Amino acid sequence: MLKKRVITSLWFAPLLVVIVWFGGERGFTVLMAVFGILAALEFYRMVAMAKLLPFTCFGLVWTAFFILGRNSELLSFLTPYFTPGLLMPLLLTSAVVIPLIGLLVRRQKEGAFNSWVWTVAGILYVGWLLGHLVALRGLDDGRNWVFFILFVTWASDTFAFFVGRKFGRHKLAPSISPGKTWEGAAGGVGAAVIMSILFFAPTPFRLPLASWQIIPLAVLVSIFGQLGDLVESLLKRNMGVKDSGGLMPGHGGVLDRIDSLVFASVVVYYVVYYCSI
Repeated sequence: MLKKRVITSLWFAPLLVVIVWFGGERGFTVLMAVFGILAALEFYRMVAMAKLLPFTCFGLVWTAFFILGRNSELLSFLTPYFTPGLLMPLLLTSAVVIPLIGLLVRRQKEGAFNSWVWTVAGILYVGWLLGHLVALRGLDDGRNWVFFILFVTWASDTFAFFVGRKFGRHKLAPSISPGKTWEGAAGGVGAAVIMSILFFAPTPFRLPLASWQIIPLAVLVSIFGQLGDLVESLLKRNMGVKDSGGLMPGHGGVLDRIDSLVFASVVVYYVVYYCSI
């Protein structure tokens, strides 16, 4: 399992770095839309295995809409047709209303509202949250902010895993994920702080913040990334599965790989957005 995990990381991480560096906002948005659709598909498959019958096709399409709709270039293109500020409310309203109408025409009426709840949950959990990473890419220094999230989260996840295996004694959340420990969590936070040096030292990744601003943000990224991991672990436990899928050998599915990133991107996006006003 460890060998598969390393091999997957060796192709996945460079691919993502190359697209973030050279692909521009458009290429990055397309990649995130693909990841979002795959992650949402895994989400709805887990839900379907629990016999909750979500509107999968609708959920996949609206997940993609939520991610693509955060692209600043696309918003500029849509400006002549309607106010861009209405796009997200429109998507949210349609995500709520259309599946409700679908319940009326679906033959199976028992547990109908469970289908609606899980359909909307998948759109918001994957599409809405992952869309923050696309929106962050469109801000000033967006490329380096995306790298900040990726590198800090990867460092946190990797060291939390290995420190937990080597030194873990005290369970972090035994009823959710028995393998996670407080020692591993602390190791993840420490690795996040060390990795954050790349972003205030004179490197190509430098951000317009001082060390006393970057380091606390790295701690938040690590903490929220680990919370995102626990949330997905709870989801899998509720659905009765070990992994969300099998596309990422050693890691599980795409949702297993981005669960930390979506929570971390939300924190960083709002910190950067409100601090820049």
